[in-house]
Amino acid sequence: MPLCDYFSAPDDAAAVAVLDQPGGPDAAGLDVISLNGIDPIVTMASLEAILTGCTYDEASERPRAGETLSSPDHESAFIISVSTTLQEALASASHDQMTEAADAWAETDELQASGITAEAAREVLVLLSGLADRAGGGQRLYCWWAL
Repeated sequence: MPLCDYFSAPDDAAAVAVLDQPGGPDAAGLDVISLNGIDPIVTMASLEAILTGCTYDEASERPRAGETLSSPDHESAFIISVSTTLQEALASASHDQMTEAADAWAETDELQASGITAEAAREVLVLLSGLADRAGGGQRLYCWWAL
């Protein structure tokens, strides 16, 4: 299962600099949540589609959605951006919206294949929402993805 640490950083350069830190973003002193198995490309686009009411294709084509920022030749991990639209949706979602979204998200093929239940999806959304909220307007969300 891939290691997926979601974190906030002030900009793309600061996010990519995490690759130079042994241990990833946690060792860099950034705000980090570990969500192993929650991939930053397909799974996050599915979540964005659910939270915003757009299609999966629209979510996956938005700027910064699942964009690889680091060199694909890097041996240990990649830095993937999270779309601003998803970040804003997570930061502003109400408890009821997150509950509804978690139930729908748990029904996606990706989460079902990972064995993630609706209850676990709700916990993940609470963590992601908190990270997005703490990032505020001055930080962006990223994923340190190690295969």
